[in-house]
Amino acid sequence: MINRLKKVVSTGAIMLWVSVVSLSSVHAETLSDAMADAYRHSGLLQQNRALLRAADEDVASTLALLRPMISWFGEVSHSNSGLRTAVTTPSSRYSNSQDVSIGLSLELLLFDNGGTRLAVEAAKETVLATRQNLVSVEQSVLLGAVQSFMAVVRDTEIVLLRQNNLRLLERELQAARDRFEVGEVTRTDVALAEAQLEGSRAALSAAQGDLIQSQEFFAAAVGRRPGTLTAPTKLPYTAKSIDDAKAVAIRSHPDLVRIQYEISAAELNVLRAKSDMGPEISLFSRLSTGQSFDSDSYANDASIGLSLGGPIYQGGRLSALSRKSMAQRDAVRASLHVARHLIRQEAGSSWATLIAAGAAILSSERQVDASRIAFEGVREEAKLGARTTLDVLTSEQDLLDAQSNLIAAQAAQVVAAYQVLSSMGLLTVDHLNLRVEQYDPEAYYNLAKDAPTVTSKQGRQLDKILKSLGKE
Repeated sequence: MINRLKKVVSTGAIMLWVSVVSLSSVHAETLSDAMADAYRHSGLLQQNRALLRAADEDVASTLALLRPMISWFGEVSHSNSGLRTAVTTPSSRYSNSQDVSIGLSLELLLFDNGGTRLAVEAAKETVLATRQNLVSVEQSVLLGAVQSFMAVVRDTEIVLLRQNNLRLLERELQAARDRFEVGEVTRTDVALAEAQLEGSRAALSAAQGDLIQSQEFFAAAVGRRPGTLTAPTKLPYTAKSIDDAKAVAIRSHPDLVRIQYEISAAELNVLRAKSDMGPEISLFSRLSTGQSFDSDSYANDASIGLSLGGPIYQGGRLSALSRKSMAQRDAVRASLHVARHLIRQEAGSSWATLIAAGAAILSSERQVDASRIAFEGVREEAKLGARTTLDVLTSEQDLLDAQSNLIAAQAAQVVAAYQVLSSMGLLTVDHLNLRVEQYDPEAYYNLAKDAPTVTSKQGRQLDKILKSLGKE
């Protein structure tokens, strides 16, 4: 960022010339501060972290299907039966009984063609894909912080510029009126100065409105209203060339890595759908004790056995599900091709925008210097009667436009640099080395992946994590 912008933006407490907004801060806030706060307070990140934890639990719940399932049961029954004989003398006998029983049952999957294990592996691939989606969301959050930060810096500087221009035009109008009183200029010159002044007031009001919108953008992106912002003095390192930017993007962009994991999960789901067509073997056991209310007798029952079964005909449902899984796999594979081209395009476009912004700054600087020299010369010539009031006002407007263009180009360059990082997949807390406690996506997974029970050590740790998150 050019030194002129830095000096104006960081000269102390910034006053906003709007009737309802006033900003002050004990210390100047940097772009890194804004990105760190956005990372801490983003509801979108919180949402996607919760979705990642849900994906972690899918691994645990699927893995649990390979373990013994032990359940307890209790039964109370009433039966009424009757027997009628008609051999010689018809007779009827009726009996009632009330029974209660309690017991345990166990079921263990022994063989299912590897379907459940394939489901576990697919769930793990989904977790890895969800982590990459979280990185993508993190990039979006940080880029939003950059855009909102630079928008406030840009619009604050433009308000300052408009304010200075308004004061200058007020002096120009007073000078025109004084010269009109002594007959040096006509009433037309005074009217031109008045029109320019009112136009400047309208432009200042519009700039103040833009600043309010930028402040709201900042509050939504960062989680708080902006204080005194210090524009960055240097750009982040991106890449040496457009080809380098594209190469890094293809290797590390989270959207591309996410789709690769999704392809792996889809291929596993194809194998899983085929495994559902085979047989399944399970071990089952049941232990119970029961007693009749009508007597003191009781009975114990224990059984164990193997269950073998498999589909013969289900109306073509399993075949349809298998073909569906293959179609979904092919769709994800195709999305990888699309994403690769889009990411290359985004990296190239972002790089071009960055280069264009740098060129715009150089041109705008030269334009500002030339416009300032022209304005000062026209103003001096007007004092000698060689220039009209209209010439002075036109030259002043040219200078104002050049300064506004320079401010916009400087802000655009910073945003473009971070957009290049985002397109490369490097706009992350870790790469930027922001001073903020990072979210560890593996911490929860390592506790939950083995499906611990509530009473186990891992289960208690998970319970503490959920309580700290306010989920229970």
